[in-house]
Amino acid sequence: MTFALRLFLLLTFLAVAAIEIAAWMQRHRQDLPWTELDLAASPGRFTAARIADLGSDAPRCRALLAAAGNRSRPAPDRIAGADCGYRDGTLVALDAAASPEGLVTSCPVAAAMSVWERQLQVEARARLGTRVTRLIHAGSFSCRRLYGRDQGSWSEHATADAVDILGFALADGRTVSVLRDWPDQGPRGAFLRSARDAACSAFTTVLSPDYNAAHRDHLHLDTADRGVGGWRACR
Repeated sequence: MTFALRLFLLLTFLAVAAIEIAAWMQRHRQDLPWTELDLAASPGRFTAARIADLGSDAPRCRALLAAAGNRSRPAPDRIAGADCGYRDGTLVALDAAASPEGLVTSCPVAAAMSVWERQLQVEARARLGTRVTRLIHAGSFSCRRLYGRDQGSWSEHATADAVDILGFALADGRTVSVLRDWPDQGPRGAFLRSARDAACSAFTTVLSPDYNAAHRDHLHLDTADRGVGGWRACR
């Protein structure tokens, strides 16, 4: 084989490889660290970290929600002390209604819920043959430390950067409860575990009954900002 032929084959290989890489990058834009966050796109490797980063830029967070067609809107500030409160409160509005009504979270949590809900509906149709109509929750803001201790780190709930999900109401009248149905070996349990797994692509922390007894009755979802390369918890 002549040098010229070898060079031609090498250049051809590199050209084909470049085309394949470009095509992969186009299909997986949200898996690239420099891609602009799009809340309407399928979540990628860096989506959760990018959403958490919105905690420092409420106007951008609200703009991204609006661009994705989300109807969530600003809520009044709430300051309850040096370590508690929020200035980016957001009244959450999703296709599945919050129950009780009037759920206010930080803007990043509202953004993460918007991404998560789309995946949640896919899992509900696949596993239960229907859609979710209500997200049954235990609230977001709570001025307290982790596990209600007197000392130690503050909970993400102290800044409304977390929400606790107790279960789901379905369009066919059924309900799925984390407390009751997590051990279920049928469709209900499978749906709950898939809901937990889907949340891991939008939230930086997801804790379920598999984590410990303190979470036996809910999914804890939060947007703790640990940076783009920071660790995530999905348990």
